[in-house]
Amino acid sequence: MMVFLPSRVAFVWPRLLLAVWLCGMSCLAQSQSPANDVTRDIDPQIAAVIASIKAIDNHAHPVLPPPNDGTDRNFDALPVDNMEPETDPVAWRPDNPQLPLAWKALWGFDATAPLDADGLKQLNAARARIKTREGEHYAAWVLDQTDIATMLGNRVAMGTGLAAPRFRWVPYIDALLFPLDNGSLTAATPDRAQFFPLEERLRKQYLQAAGLQAAPATLAEYLTRVVTPTLERQKAGGAVAEKFEVAYLRGFDFADVPRETAERIYAKWAAGGRPDPIEYKALQDFLFRSIAAECGRLGLPVHLHTMSGGGGYFDVAKGNPMLLENIFNDPRLRKTHFVMLHGGWPFVREAGALLQKPNVYLDLSQQSLTFPPRTMANWLREWLETFPDKVMFGTDGYPFSESMGWEEAAWIANRNARQALGLALTGMLRDGEIGRERAASIAQMVLRGTAAQLYGFQ
Repeated sequence: MMVFLPSRVAFVWPRLLLAVWLCGMSCLAQSQSPANDVTRDIDPQIAAVIASIKAIDNHAHPVLPPPNDGTDRNFDALPVDNMEPETDPVAWRPDNPQLPLAWKALWGFDATAPLDADGLKQLNAARARIKTREGEHYAAWVLDQTDIATMLGNRVAMGTGLAAPRFRWVPYIDALLFPLDNGSLTAATPDRAQFFPLEERLRKQYLQAAGLQAAPATLAEYLTRVVTPTLERQKAGGAVAEKFEVAYLRGFDFADVPRETAERIYAKWAAGGRPDPIEYKALQDFLFRSIAAECGRLGLPVHLHTMSGGGGYFDVAKGNPMLLENIFNDPRLRKTHFVMLHGGWPFVREAGALLQKPNVYLDLSQQSLTFPPRTMANWLREWLETFPDKVMFGTDGYPFSESMGWEEAAWIANRNARQALGLALTGMLRDGEIGRERAASIAQMVLRGTAAQLYGFQ
């Protein structure tokens, strides 16, 4: 045995020196990092795996590239940029400390936030130079800067420069829920006074596309001549899912209403008049299930806004995703896949519990912009410890303001989400819950694998 000792020591010693050197360099890098740099707490191997993955962004609102960027309003059916003032989260404000990082990375623009009028002028000039250089390829260039391979664009319509496979369409279907006079709903809050005319305009487009000038006289005709053809037309046009932002318009308390009741209510008010609010809600409840069932038949997952939304009148309590449990438990809807966009905040634990439903998923969009990585990592880790194959990456890149366009929002959200994922997986690794192979597998699922499987992407 002694004769083999020298060669064994000679083999082990250089590796030991290398390990010590790497540890020392790591400690040195950490000591030179800012105190708030979360990357020092992320396992380097996990960080490398996460950085290598080209993501599928489950939810965002990209704006058309030049020459149509200045006039594009189809990035949202219910734009939140003209509502009454609210108390914005720090992440949406012009002094968000992450904005200078995004400006530097995207445009090479070095400045501190917030910007004054001259600073905004310089920022717009820096953006314009890139837009001029990239032209119609500009939106795809933005994805390249954030390591996003595919972005699901939640838009009224797509357009030049937002084509597959880099961009996939998720249209809106809320307008189909409200086929009657919406005067009472419009008067409920100043926000809804702005939103319902937009929904009625979109409903008119859907009716015209179906060859109609007004809603049919019966519910049966409405379902067969409007609802189903609209969904089929959108799928034929490239839609990979359908989006309800219904939480901006009413609560998630959808009762199970018999068809006979819905038919009677529809027939009573279809010809005109302001419907009784209780009866109208029952009709909406029935239509929600009917639309969701058709989405399931067509293989279109249903996206639901499940986070406290923009505007000072948003009804947070009625946006609790737990109110959707009777929908998720409906045997008639088990062929429909539901995605809780934005992870349900502030009801993050409730949203996580709902992942036990076999057809329910959630994503990180908007959370990844609104919350710092350490904060988000807490509930992300809980989700990954229980249902790691149900959680998807997303940014909710959106044109929030002159300081933060959809580009900056996507860049910041991508950075936050990847760091939060790294922190969560590192904690699970160090606590012995997972090994490195499993950590890499979960990272792949969150950043692209689960979405690829859900939507049938290659």
